[in-house]
Amino acid sequence: MDTNSLDHLLLENLSTAVLLLDGELTVQYVNPSAETLLAASATRVLGSRASTFFAGSENRLDALQNALDTGDPFTERRAFLNLKDQGQTAVDYTVTPLVSGASRFLLVEMQAMDRILRIDREEALITAHDTSRNLVKGLAHEIKNPLGGIRGAAQLLSAELKDAELREYTDIIANEVERLCRLVDRLLGPNKPAPFSAVNIHEVTEHVASLVEAETRGELVILRDYDPSIPEVQGNREQLIQAILNIVRNAMQSLKSADMLGKGGTIRLRTRIQRHFTIGKVNHRVVCRLDIIDNGPGIPAEISERIFFPMISGRPEGSGLGLPIAQSTINTHNGLVECDSRPGHTRFTIFLPIECDDD
Repeated sequence: MDTNSLDHLLLENLSTAVLLLDGELTVQYVNPSAETLLAASATRVLGSRASTFFAGSENRLDALQNALDTGDPFTERRAFLNLKDQGQTAVDYTVTPLVSGASRFLLVEMQAMDRILRIDREEALITAHDTSRNLVKGLAHEIKNPLGGIRGAAQLLSAELKDAELREYTDIIANEVERLCRLVDRLLGPNKPAPFSAVNIHEVTEHVASLVEAETRGELVILRDYDPSIPEVQGNREQLIQAILNIVRNAMQSLKSADMLGKGGTIRLRTRIQRHFTIGKVNHRVVCRLDIIDNGPGIPAEISERIFFPMISGRPEGSGLGLPIAQSTINTHNGLVECDSRPGHTRFTIFLPIECDDD
């Protein structure tokens, strides 16, 4: 491998976001980590002015121009970048002037400030989920044993009773015990891992969208914003459908409770590629990101930190099981579900690793 190829390989695989600006402060190069940070592909970034990305860009453009003129590097802490689809993100960045013949360039290296905080938050979320699941397993064992005894006693009593009216009461006991057993089984999830195969994430989202559109009889507007270049993920199609359906239906019910169906309520399904993304303690070269965004009233602040725990729901009629089951299912796919909510904008984000062949 020659030096140029090695240099390119290193730049393409750095976790640090790297941009190269020319003398006009126009982007001439962007590495994959910068694409991830800016939430935009290289095609959309190349040729853009630096002012496109820096919030409060006037002073920063002066600083960049001064670095070009004087050749002095500088570092700025907690600067904000404008993202095309997702608001702003805070970064630390260093600017190093470069000279090649008569041309001058600026090498911009950026580190997302919230990256470490996000990783810590994800690890805490996974740990909390594991703790919750272990608690549910313990409770399920303690609950199902006496339930089995109650059901057996009710069946024996029913066999001894001659009065059909009295047997109705024992039938109620048996049916309610069966309902509780099914509830515990739903909390526990499947007993064994389902077989995985290649799954097209857009085929899954379209199936979910068709189900919810049929359920709302066309009153709900579902917008699609797909990246068709996303390769297939490894997973179980039925489980992914159920997990995504739980989240989309949760958004639909939020809009319905706010009387927004047919009155401006929308759900947006957006897919993107995300590079060098850490889930738990594992760094994945490429992940599929699915955002499920609604413009409903948002999640109540008092439960926003606990929505992935069983029996926590913002609706009186809610079971509080949809989101924990979705999180559990995505976890079995080595993925993660995150949530960000405020009035008028609630976003659930599903991250699923994509297996890449090594070059």
